[in-house]
Amino acid sequence: MARSSASVIGSGPNGLAAAIVLAHAGLEVEVFEAEAEPGGATRTLPLTLPGFLHDFGSAVHPLGAGSPFFSVLPLDEHGLEWIHGDAPLAHPLDDGTAVVLERNVDDAERALGADGRAWRSLMQSGIDHWKEFVEDAFAPPPLLPRHPLRMACFGLEAIQPAQMLAKNRFTTARVRALFAGLAGHSFLSFNQPLSSAVALVLGVAAHAVGWPIPRGGARAIPDALISYLELLGGKVHTSRRIDAQAFRELSGRLTLCDIAPKKLVAIAGDRLTRGYRLLLEEFKHGPGAFKLDYALSEPVPWRAPECRRAITVHLGGTFEEIAASEHAMTHGRVSERPFVLAVQPTLYDSTRAPQGKHVLWVYCHVPNGSSVDMTEQIEAQIERFAPGFRDCVLARHTSSPVVLESMDANLVGGDVSGGAMTVKQLLFRPTLRHYSTGTPNLYLCSASTPPGGGVHGMCGYHAAKLALRRMK
Repeated sequence: MARSSASVIGSGPNGLAAAIVLAHAGLEVEVFEAEAEPGGATRTLPLTLPGFLHDFGSAVHPLGAGSPFFSVLPLDEHGLEWIHGDAPLAHPLDDGTAVVLERNVDDAERALGADGRAWRSLMQSGIDHWKEFVEDAFAPPPLLPRHPLRMACFGLEAIQPAQMLAKNRFTTARVRALFAGLAGHSFLSFNQPLSSAVALVLGVAAHAVGWPIPRGGARAIPDALISYLELLGGKVHTSRRIDAQAFRELSGRLTLCDIAPKKLVAIAGDRLTRGYRLLLEEFKHGPGAFKLDYALSEPVPWRAPECRRAITVHLGGTFEEIAASEHAMTHGRVSERPFVLAVQPTLYDSTRAPQGKHVLWVYCHVPNGSSVDMTEQIEAQIERFAPGFRDCVLARHTSSPVVLESMDANLVGGDVSGGAMTVKQLLFRPTLRHYSTGTPNLYLCSASTPPGGGVHGMCGYHAAKLALRRMK
């Protein structure tokens, strides 16, 4: 008897997760990737000089290490090795010191001084119940979560604007600055609801699973997923862009799409109902990223030596300064002193650069599709906390929002989160149907579905599980 077949469009972590779920269920699965290399934004590329390997999109992966789905797969047997810094995060300040977020919550409580107890009380429940917490937090919004009381408590904190939560919870400028860096990952202004949610998830993850990088770069994640998928009989085809004509040829097969909503409209056309097409066309993308990749002659010369303990460094100074940067970005302006996210993987993974040399990955937030070159502003922020940085630069590669989208069509206008994380798009992402399109055998499984952006595969996992339930 012939096996049922399925197609997955897009080989990002969500597409590969969907393919693995379907292959586990006995389907014959083919994945079609438009680019020459699989992985979507989770790729590692030679962007500067020979021997220097740079992560194109994602670089640090707390949600990958803590993913409910990835954590049950034997990905270590397929080459995935997580590397941790001595601490998950450092946040330098203008006085020459840095706030360091320690992985052990006991150490963090001591290091954060007067706000240590408040920090711990905010994170402790999620740390103690990480598995249950992440299963609820990474699922589509249900009528009733599996652990309703715990999620209700989390929701009361997460819904708050970061400005309100930081003011009510913390008394010291140092810990407020630390929290601001976490909240900055939301791509929201700090006076907007839900701007605390990402900060809480990432803060809990720092203590529960850490903020690791994969040895060899982000590409190790899709490489491991593909290796496991091939073990199950699945196939990945690269340089196979699915346009409207190629999509018609897939008609009749179960098809899951790890693509942006408007890209689905472009290729699926009249296979979608008119009402659903209109909803997808109204889907709102979030702000963009302006990214720089550096080849360095030596490590970043941080004024605060504690910054070398962490792979991730948040650059932006005080809570108020970071809040101003994010407010400008959400109101269509660039900041002259942007909040900058920096990753220095070669402090702990020497495979990414020639001996004695280093790579640095940095980006700041800009309005969606912005054409403003932020190189000067970003380098000024780095120099502010690491005087002499420019003297270490051997080469740099610039990725504007337009460049990011040209290298990965899902990064619409440089949006690396799969869509704005507003209250509406938390509940209706991209519509009330979530993964279902209303068209038989056609599902959406990209970061534009719940639970949203991040390298965790849960969008693909839930979409594939829904497809399988409906097949039965």
